[in-house]
Amino acid sequence: MTTNPTLTVQDLSVVFPDSNGGLNALENISFDVSPREFICFLGPSGSGKTTLLRVLANLLQPTAGQVHFIRHEQPKIGMVFQQPSLMPWRSVLENIKLPLELEGVDESTARKKAQEMIELMGLRGFEDSWPRDLSGGMAQRVGIARALIHDPDLLLLDEPFASLDALTRERMWMELSRIWQAKQKTVIMVTHSINESLFLADRVLVLTQRPGKIKLDVEVDLPRPRKDDIRYTPHFGKLARKLREAIE
Repeated sequence: MTTNPTLTVQDLSVVFPDSNGGLNALENISFDVSPREFICFLGPSGSGKTTLLRVLANLLQPTAGQVHFIRHEQPKIGMVFQQPSLMPWRSVLENIKLPLELEGVDESTARKKAQEMIELMGLRGFEDSWPRDLSGGMAQRVGIARALIHDPDLLLLDEPFASLDALTRERMWMELSRIWQAKQKTVIMVTHSINESLFLADRVLVLTQRPGKIKLDVEVDLPRPRKDDIRYTPHFGKLARKLREAIE
């Protein structure tokens, strides 16, 4: 993308102290993110993908380098984890509106915004359902709705579909793509799946084995909105081979 970045990461390194002088998780990571851009980080286990998200979410301080949000001194950040971590004693609607309650938003406004998210997520009719009664895909939709309801400047996704079966996971790619088209949020997602990254992202950044460094930054020049059959096109296959070679 050619627009001015909304987020700049410069020379980011993370070292976790241990008895052997420290575990280098990330080393000299630098990249820019444009407004409304969808970026996927791809890499082997232990390459520091989740550590990077934790730094971006301000849950972990880097050892060196900096994260700079150009337009926001204190950006709103939404985060979705591998497990949706819904509160079992709260209904779907109550789980979704929780961030607004914590911000002190009045009940009427919070319920209205939660209902809007329910409509967007295709959860109509499940407002009063309990988390235990939801499928894995539906529970993750609730988690995404909860992360989006406070209108974040940046949405972070930590392998949100990793625990789902293959068919449900592919359906969730379609759902997430639709939701991103509707909300046009800036998104950074980590995944192990080459197909997932190519189907969803504008750019895919490949990390090396630990310590994680950026090995490849690929623009995904596939048309949007993307349909399922795009995965079977020659160009998709060419991009997938490029990413696979970088990982291997």
